[in-house]
Amino acid sequence: MAEKMMAVWKKERAPGASVADADVPKIKPDEVLVKVKATSICGTDAHIYAWDEWSQGRIKPPMIFGHECGGEVVEVGSLVKGVKVGDHVSAETHIPCGICFQCRTGNQHICKDLKILGVDTNGAFAEYIAIPSSVLWINDKSLPWEIATIQEPFGNATYTVMESQVGGKIIAIIGDGPIAAFTNGVAKAVGACKIYAIGKYDVRLNIIKKMGADVLIKVTDTDPVKFIMDDTNGVGVDVILDMVGNQQAIDWGFKLVKKAGTYTAFGIPPSIPKLDLAAGVVFKGSKIIGINGRKMWETWYQVANLLNNKMVDPTPVITHKFPLKDFIKAMETMKAADRLASKVVLLPEA
Repeated sequence: MAEKMMAVWKKERAPGASVADADVPKIKPDEVLVKVKATSICGTDAHIYAWDEWSQGRIKPPMIFGHECGGEVVEVGSLVKGVKVGDHVSAETHIPCGICFQCRTGNQHICKDLKILGVDTNGAFAEYIAIPSSVLWINDKSLPWEIATIQEPFGNATYTVMESQVGGKIIAIIGDGPIAAFTNGVAKAVGACKIYAIGKYDVRLNIIKKMGADVLIKVTDTDPVKFIMDDTNGVGVDVILDMVGNQQAIDWGFKLVKKAGTYTAFGIPPSIPKLDLAAGVVFKGSKIIGINGRKMWETWYQVANLLNNKMVDPTPVITHKFPLKDFIKAMETMKAADRLASKVVLLPEA
């Protein structure tokens, strides 16, 4: 095996990134070395690339970033069990401590001392990655690499939907990004009766239609609150899935959720939002659910069931593929103002 590899570096405390050589990782006894076959760009990676306020307080350059991946095991640490060379794997990117209160009570995904692959450790935008065996997921070898890498964000969507119990209900999904698109697909697969999809960009709304949304609402043309309230005879929807988290989405969501309904928050506000707690929550008897990542490992089994049994086809969401060496072009395509890209996949061997 070569000693050097291609990787995407965050070398400086400044906007941007660079593609350059790196040492192939030396694994620890509890890790495996994975040859990355596909990796994909997440909104978190865009924050790191832009070097926003969150990144400045969290990221410690120089480092290799990226956390979504699918690959093949090429080396196994001496303490690792249940994994062998040749296995096809993906990574649960939350690395829990295993000993805090949350970890010991079935909530590893919100571990008190949580680390994130590609954020607090070197990540997946590379030809090889070292992954702790404790967060390794073994895939069926029939699963295409570009699907293997998007299981992590697909898991965000799955956790959001499953926790919200959307079966037999009328729901609204706010947002038209990749995870919102996956969310529409999962919600339809598990029995949501009617899905209102609220978004901004035509291309992305068309993708969401393919994923199963029943009614598309383009916010630049239509007031989503007026439309949905008129369409539901002033009652609202059973469940709001907020995949955006900004002030406008929050305002819409709490106006649209019916009395005794559920508001599920996945999107992260860019700043501390305002909420009319009395009107939106107390007097409505609303239930609020917060979603962080995926449940370990319940969500992963649900994802595997949905994908392996062809309940959801995520391929419409994957709009672009680039060689890893063209990372800058891929990132700029994803960030472009026209939003013609949804999920962008990188291929180290291309």
